[in-house]
Amino acid sequence: MRVGIGLPTAIPGRSGELLAPWAQRAEAAGFTSLGVLDRVRYDLTEPMVSLAVAAGVTTTCRLVTMVVIGPLHNPVLLARQAASLDLLSAGRLTLGLGVGARADDYQAASVSYRDRGKLLTESMGLMRDCWEDGQIGPRPFTKGGPDLLAGGKSGPALLRAARLADGYVHGGGPARSFASAKAKVEIAWQDIGRPGRPQLWAQAYFGLGDPDGARRHLLDYYSFTGPFAERIAAETLTTATEVTNYVRSYEEAGCEELVLLPALAALDQVERLAELVP
Repeated sequence: MRVGIGLPTAIPGRSGELLAPWAQRAEAAGFTSLGVLDRVRYDLTEPMVSLAVAAGVTTTCRLVTMVVIGPLHNPVLLARQAASLDLLSAGRLTLGLGVGARADDYQAASVSYRDRGKLLTESMGLMRDCWEDGQIGPRPFTKGGPDLLAGGKSGPALLRAARLADGYVHGGGPARSFASAKAKVEIAWQDIGRPGRPQLWAQAYFGLGDPDGARRHLLDYYSFTGPFAERIAAETLTTATEVTNYVRSYEEAGCEELVLLPALAALDQVERLAELVP
């Protein structure tokens, strides 16, 4: 299993100068991908812009969105952004898409929250068309466009991953939750007769050296979920044992790439994590 690391784009108070050296250190430490999140009503830098900065200071790490909230973005313009980033990074973009869970993000963007699943399905198809017909530039480096991942745990979300994406990205939780979603995606993939097999990605949060600070951040980030935020914060990987056990459990469950997202905006988090993963 490959292991990637998130960029500190969603941690309030971070320095704008932190992103580039973080990406450089991550690549030097052997992480295989750099991940970003997407929200509108939060102190979070725009995901495609953030990955463009990382692309400029790296050469091998994949650049992945974990995930972009597809319905909040004009699909033609997002397809153009993605094609540009894929071209400028020599084909390193993996575009994870999902519907998100914050109604206020949709309100801020003047997009219907009720129709979010339908909008994402339509967007994914339109983006594929943009990349394949060449009418909207630039042409991506990757033939047919960058790899698409679809997130979510509902039946429609898992079917969307099988029908329209190149794979599935799991939003976190214990490995048994990932294994259950993986099995459903693989069945849907086979049922519609797609050749090959889906890519299987997942994510988790970590914060080493300051567990209270890491949990405070996630309590704030997920405050919109109410009491469920406590559960998310409690699952943060804050010790060496928790990190190694979690990585092992996902590898055993069949995950292909696990991206560990930081809950602390300190540059030493890259080296601390690198010491714990293969």
